[in-house]
Amino acid sequence: MRIRKKKWAEPELAECRYYINEPERYRGRWKDFFGNEKPIELEIGCGKCTFAAEKARRNPDTNYIAMDIKSDMLGVGRRNIERIFENARRTPDNIALVRCNVEQIDKAIGADDRIGVMYINFCNPWPRLKHQKRRLTYPKKLRMYRDFLTEDAVIYFKTDNDELFEDSVAYFEEAGYHIRYLTRDLHHSDVKDNIVTEHEQMFTDEGIPIKYLEATV
Repeated sequence: MRIRKKKWAEPELAECRYYINEPERYRGRWKDFFGNEKPIELEIGCGKCTFAAEKARRNPDTNYIAMDIKSDMLGVGRRNIERIFENARRTPDNIALVRCNVEQIDKAIGADDRIGVMYINFCNPWPRLKHQKRRLTYPKKLRMYRDFLTEDAVIYFKTDNDELFEDSVAYFEEAGYHIRYLTRDLHHSDVKDNIVTEHEQMFTDEGIPIKYLEATV
């Protein structure tokens, strides 16, 4: 997702107590960052962070790491977190906003972090063949995620892109995951408590069905 340069983003992030620009400092000890033993869930490619913020608001007994590579995007995400928590009259105390290249996620998240749930929402489809290895669901990355996922972990994946979805079904299977649920029309499925992201609403308004799957380790 492209986003215009936000001159205010990095100064605001620098003042944000839950923004982490050097995540390798907490590799293997994210529970120390949160200051408790609550389970940790992870969203990669969090974008404007409305999904992770809403998850954190609804689930105060779970900690959330929202990760993206773009500081401008994370700046918007910080504002969305503040808005969502302020409306709920809560302080953002169970979310970390993390700047990280997923290609190097193994330097930011370790086996001791015990991630039980992971979300990949509307990631870049990278349609050109030579770029497809950059996909967040590419087999090499899925195998890398296994290093920090728990034995019973679940990955939730949503996309509007047909080609990416069908390829990802094969990717998960190739990487040794079990697909426990799959639908090619999420909004007409039996999935409950779906959080509709900004992108998701935009695609739905355009008549594009949302593809969704749940994969276990």
